[in-house]
Amino acid sequence: MSNIPEGFRPLPVAAEDFLRINGPLYVKPDGEYLLMGFRVEERHCNPANTCHGGMLMTFCDMQLAIGANYSGDLQRFLPTISLSADFLAPAPLGTWVQGRTEIARQARSMVFAHCIVTADGVPVVRANGIFQIRGESDPNFAIRAKLAG
Repeated sequence: MSNIPEGFRPLPVAAEDFLRINGPLYVKPDGEYLLMGFRVEERHCNPANTCHGGMLMTFCDMQLAIGANYSGDLQRFLPTISLSADFLAPAPLGTWVQGRTEIARQARSMVFAHCIVTADGVPVVRANGIFQIRGESDPNFAIRAKLAG
């Protein structure tokens, strides 16, 4: 899609049907953080021409897990244990939705993270998630390496 902010590129993940249908999602390294975003298209909207809450929750789930994976350099699949969100404002059709994940705490088997998601700079969602750190290091989830290479 055109009109993607400078420095963002498609999320480097395997061609997964779920992301292909709901995306595309774009990423941009920002120091220790990973910015993620998407442009709100008609297919993402509810009848009020604003991004559907389900799409925003999907984005938050992806933003939190992938952002935590990047910031913590975990290189693992992080299944969601808990996800909560507060909707603060609508994200109208055509806006650029963007988030940045911060790790609140990382334990041996779980990571706790939160993010603020904006639409053209206006906060639209505040989300918190808990993710299980599962298995051994896996190059399929080495987001830092994929973005560097």
